Amino acid sequence: MMVYRATALRNAAAATAALLLGAGLAPAASAATPNAGNPAAERLGTYWTAARMAAALPGDTEPTAPAAADGPRPGEFIPPSKSFDGIPQAGAFFWTDADGTGRTCSASVVHSPDHNLVLSAGHCLKGYSGTSPKRNLGFVPQYHDGLKPFGIFPVKDDGVYVAQEYYARGEHAGAAYDFGFAVTERNQDGHRLEDVVGAVQLLTGTGYSHAPVRMIGYPGSAQKPLECLSWTTRWVSDDPADPGTFERIACDGFVGGTSGGPMLVPWPRGWAVIGVIGGYHTGGNTPQISYSAHFGPATRALYDAATTGGVAAGPAS
Repeated sequence: MMVYRATALRNAAAATAALLLGAGLAPAASAATPNAGNPAAERLGTYWTAARMAAALPGDTEPTAPAAADGPRPGEFIPPSKSFDGIPQAGAFFWTDADGTGRTCSASVVHSPDHNLVLSAGHCLKGYSGTSPKRNLGFVPQYHDGLKPFGIFPVKDDGVYVAQEYYARGEHAGAAYDFGFAVTERNQDGHRLEDVVGAVQLLTGTGYSHAPVRMIGYPGSAQKPLECLSWTTRWVSDDPADPGTFERIACDGFVGGTSGGPMLVPWPRGWAVIGVIGGYHTGGNTPQISYSAHFGPATRALYDAATTGGVAAGPAS
């Protein structure tokens, strides 16, 4: 792929940075409506103490040795990232492995008819599709500094959706399908997720080049998320093990744990998501360059399944 010649895009991103960074959608007015509490969320909230969340390890696959393509191009501008307190529409998944080890990945709330849907990377959620036991799996919107400002939202039984193609082809050969959705239950106060925090709009079929793009992710064991303002370009894989065409973005500091974090573009009244950290080399093997599977018909089909109660696929037996 050619070295970026994107001065105009950089200037556009810089010109809008002050406006975009720190902005988010306002929670829906119905958040104050009283509801019966959810005991499952109360139990999950008790389990995920500040100490356990802080100790959770990245849920990403262990990286391989970086290939030359994973790094910045000579002379390429790498936009800096900064830590902040997050936005309500982005957060972190927490779960435990079979041995009790805490894990975490990044995610975002996408608009859905039932106001209960979260988007992340397929490689973060793949262990919990179908009938797999969801060990302490919950979503914490705007997690920061050990806090759960909106509580925790358990994931429903059979509520994880990862494309069957991802299972059939495997993590690397199926890199173009590295996205997934999770359907949540109400929080401990009985509120639906989107009613409390708002949501971003899911966009599919919009191409590979976007600017400006705001990327958010939670580095493993970090107390705050990172955000970065950059742009995406088209990247055709040069690795036969990870085939496909992906979105590529330069942003510094996005290490393990940021997988599943959203790539956001401005949208009326808030943001829209055009990618998540994942795909090629499960999101990249260097902190400066990240990737996303392209959001196209397969993403839309998976969203439709998640929002209409389709059967959640699981690994082939």
